[in-house]
Amino acid sequence: MNVEGGADAAVSRIAAAIGELARARMLYCLLDGRARTSTELAMVAEVTPPTASVHLQKLKTERLVKVLAQGKHRYYSLEGASVATALEALSVLAGGKRNAFVPNTPNHLRMARTCYDHIAGMLGVALHDRIQVMGWFADGPRASIGENAYELTRRGANAFEDLGIDVAATRTLRRRFAYACVDWSERRPHLGGAVGAALLHIALKRKWVVQELDSRALAITRLGQREMQTRFGLRNL
Repeated sequence: MNVEGGADAAVSRIAAAIGELARARMLYCLLDGRARTSTELAMVAEVTPPTASVHLQKLKTERLVKVLAQGKHRYYSLEGASVATALEALSVLAGGKRNAFVPNTPNHLRMARTCYDHIAGMLGVALHDRIQVMGWFADGPRASIGENAYELTRRGANAFEDLGIDVAATRTLRRRFAYACVDWSERRPHLGGAVGAALLHIALKRKWVVQELDSRALAITRLGQREMQTRFGLRNL
């Protein structure tokens, strides 16, 4: 959150940004941790798309939201945990309940599917989250070549090598190395780029997942369930 110009001035600006009804609706829609497009947020806020863009720019200026450009789309999410904490505190004071996010994606596609050439769906998001927790992604300035790009730690590079991925060769490919790709159904990141593609290749080669005929859906095998639990700590897939 923006704290320049003194704490009292910053609090006043942030409170004003949150206090407008349309912007408050947008922020609380994003509180579930899932990203939304400006069009979706316009519908939530009950304003026109141009008006929504103005509101989102205000929220971005006050560092309440961030935007991730992905292809033709721009996805908005909360800037960080401190914003979520502030919104949660305000919701306690206000009372009431928020509507839960309910994906409308068919179940067989929501669980696991391909996104271009990497793993998406609930499985892809879960893998991304576990890779972060296990410390395979680097933090800080060295971590990114772009806002949503990843670099690997030594532990991460070794772990991917242990999976059978040639990290050095993967770096030489003429494409992005690793980045956060916003998942279509879950609206949270899964792992994209050359590393994500290599992970899908390994999963298919070792029959952890099999791809359905004429479909992007992936079925997780029993072997895959065991491997996901052993290697990544993922259960109940």
